[in-house]
Amino acid sequence: MNDLKEIIKGRKSVRTYDGQKLSDEHLRLIREFIETITNPFDISVDFVLMDAKKNGLSSPVLSGEPMYAAGKVLKKPYADVAFGYSFEKLVLYAGSLGIGTVWIGGTMKRELFEKAAGLKEGEMMPCVSPLGYPADKRSLKETMMRKGIGADSRIPAEKLFFDGAWGNPLRPDKEMADILEMVRLSPSAVNKQPWRIILNDGMYHFYEKKDKGYVNDATGDLQKIDVGIALCHFCMGLEDAGKNAEISISDPHIEIPGDVEYIASVKIH
Repeated sequence: MNDLKEIIKGRKSVRTYDGQKLSDEHLRLIREFIETITNPFDISVDFVLMDAKKNGLSSPVLSGEPMYAAGKVLKKPYADVAFGYSFEKLVLYAGSLGIGTVWIGGTMKRELFEKAAGLKEGEMMPCVSPLGYPADKRSLKETMMRKGIGADSRIPAEKLFFDGAWGNPLRPDKEMADILEMVRLSPSAVNKQPWRIILNDGMYHFYEKKDKGYVNDATGDLQKIDVGIALCHFCMGLEDAGKNAEISISDPHIEIPGDVEYIASVKIH
């Protein structure tokens, strides 16, 4: 994926599409890329591409979308984190081709999407995304929605990334600052940005800062999905810089607030 930093920096959620189907070449590239997607938790995410019109699929926050990508995963520990990591890979790749996307978790008739995706017992389909070409102009509905959730704002880095202890701002070097900026720009449900990172003993420990109302049986923990997205940006940023990431899930037991949960750790080689 060329120029990852610029792809992440320039990506915007797209809710207004021009109605045109993906070209045969883009559809082929998307299908081929899906076959390469993995995550560090060795949890399989099954991707399904669905024609919007043929399957009667729509969302009240979208217009003109020709198709959707859905992801299915077995309900198990770390399934939501793994889903976020894998699905974001598809989102970023689509963006590199000029294809618009937006994470959709609740604003849809879920039963129709689950039926079209062939959801089975024991699986969950946390989110979907339209795949299409952005319209020349955003609809008024999209403009108002982006303003309402503060889509273009982000929490300052000093409140997200800590050195040694919770709340102690991290002062990274230029290379790591660029990678952490990719994390800071990650999309999240209602732009809550629930990820936090503590650098301790040479490892980057990822946490979920919880808000109420983001967990249910159909989607899992949407904020764990968000942490998976942030972790994806971090690891892809490291890879782009020629570094290797070793991921573990051994809690370092650093003192954290009560509304925060440890997720995973990254050691850089």
